[in-house]
Amino acid sequence: MIKIRLIAVGKVKEDYFRKATEEYIKRLSRFCEFEIAEVKDETLGEKEKILSIEGERIERAARGYKVALAVEGKKYSSEEFAALIKKAIDRGVGEISFIIGGSYGIDERVKNECDTKISFSDMTFPHTMMRVLFTEQLYRAFTIINNAEYHK
Repeated sequence: MIKIRLIAVGKVKEDYFRKATEEYIKRLSRFCEFEIAEVKDETLGEKEKILSIEGERIERAARGYKVALAVEGKKYSSEEFAALIKKAIDRGVGEISFIIGGSYGIDERVKNECDTKISFSDMTFPHTMMRVLFTEQLYRAFTIINNAEYHK
């Protein structure tokens, strides 16, 4: 069973985001080993310094095939996202790390070290909301891969 790791900068303060994410994590358990690795957000310093420090924390947490969730990444339909995951599984990738940055995004160095970058939209979303959007789309991708009823 493939391991999926979501690396996210900062903690979720809103209970409603946490509960929604937990629901999709529960649903994902039949398709993959899923975990969230929270890295501490940095609050002191200039933007570049904050990105660099958070980037180092992300790098320590990232394993396997690395995917940055970044606005400049490629946009995928749900079916294309499912195909990306299926292709990784079929190639024998044992672990995929998806990365959600903090309030300033993801350090360029980290993005350049990733195997790919994907974008959910040209819009900017709070990183706590992205956890919900990501876990829902990941669950949808696995239902597509497994021909389950969820995706219509």
